[in-house]
Amino acid sequence: MAGRGAGGGAFGWRFMVPLVVGSALNPINSSIIATALVPIAARFSVPAGRTAVLVAVLYVASATAQPALGKVAGRFGPRRVFLAGISLVFAGGLIGSLAQSLTLLTVARVVIGVGTSAGYPTAMLLIRRRAERAGIAAPGGVLGAITMAGQLTAALGLPLGGVLVGAFGWRIVFLVNLPVAVLAFVMARLWVPADEPIDTVRTWARDIDLVGVLLFAATFSCLLGFLLSLSGGGARWPALAAALMLLVVLTVRELRATSPLVDLRLLRSNGGLTRTYVRQLCTQLVMYSLMYGVTQWVQDGKGLSAALAGLVMLPMTGMSALVTAPVARRNAVRGPLLAAAVVALGVAVTLRFMTVGTPTAAIIALTVAFGVTASLGAVGNQGALYAQSPARDAGTAAGLMRTFAYLGAILASSLISLSYAHGVTDAGLHSIATGLIAGSSILLLLTALDRRLPRHIDRP
Repeated sequence: MAGRGAGGGAFGWRFMVPLVVGSALNPINSSIIATALVPIAARFSVPAGRTAVLVAVLYVASATAQPALGKVAGRFGPRRVFLAGISLVFAGGLIGSLAQSLTLLTVARVVIGVGTSAGYPTAMLLIRRRAERAGIAAPGGVLGAITMAGQLTAALGLPLGGVLVGAFGWRIVFLVNLPVAVLAFVMARLWVPADEPIDTVRTWARDIDLVGVLLFAATFSCLLGFLLSLSGGGARWPALAAALMLLVVLTVRELRATSPLVDLRLLRSNGGLTRTYVRQLCTQLVMYSLMYGVTQWVQDGKGLSAALAGLVMLPMTGMSALVTAPVARRNAVRGPLLAAAVVALGVAVTLRFMTVGTPTAAIIALTVAFGVTASLGAVGNQGALYAQSPARDAGTAAGLMRTFAYLGAILASSLISLSYAHGVTDAGLHSIATGLIAGSSILLLLTALDRRLPRHIDRP
């Protein structure tokens, strides 16, 4: 490939390490908090259900901030935004580690959510600009490193959090951000080239579309409130109605805005990019449903200990790590996505016939197969994003990609809660499998019938 040699020098480890660390902060903070919710509730003498706000606020903050900060990075420089985001991560970790109330912990999670949201969109923008300057068609191995950073940290967040909270207490889930943030800040400051100087910031409010950001956050908050209410058995229909009304207002606003947060005209004209977002949503729905739904089933349904359940799911993470790098280096898009969809459908159908009597070895084989589909889907979707998004809006497009990933994760949480509403049983697992069959079928159709999906990043 042209520019391969240049690519090796342009994307050395010094440039990449801070970007990988920054990209990993958001997914790990999303999952690591789960193991601390019960001790936090006990410390502040509140019902365990109230601590769920610590999960929800990070979802809302991240889903809103990722496209917004991607847009800011495109206007004012990705390195500046990356460093600012890392600074917020440090501040949020400090607030959380010293907090003496659930309210302050909630503030800390919002700050961490906004801060960690800078990592992925700025990394994608920095990589794209560096590739263009080096004359490289597409740095497949580099994109694979960013993919692995998100996948592995999301999967390892739960077991890592359990070990840390058990050893050091719940405050460690906030304290752990401090040394990592300092390290990432210093590395980025030293090794990531400075941005071009900016002439003025007088038009920043118009360029960032603050009204769009607020409407987006409000819409997502109402939608999240409705989806989370499904787990309690009583759906909050007013929240759904509010989300739909706000969505209409947001749509009208973004179509009229001179510099919209969500460029609806682009999404309408660039059907390939829109379908990539929907594929990302379906991929994450399948991934999180299997990762958390099966883990809960092997513990509460099949009766394995937490340690054994973690070991059962570990091959999935290992297989994902093994597959991601070599596939990413090939810069393939369509092939990995087709394979991911086919395997996902096969896994979902197989899950439909599993029971508590199924041998553990068969469950491990299923998680290994899913590790393959998770890695192929992540590599293919990220490659499609790189190929289909406009260079000028690469940061915003990358941020929206993570927003759709959060939607998939939230839908997975709702599916699991509804399926296990009357207990973690085989019937509940089969209900999850039915939902995954539907999601995998959509994923397969969106991939097989998409004529605009490139075979490789560098050629259609």
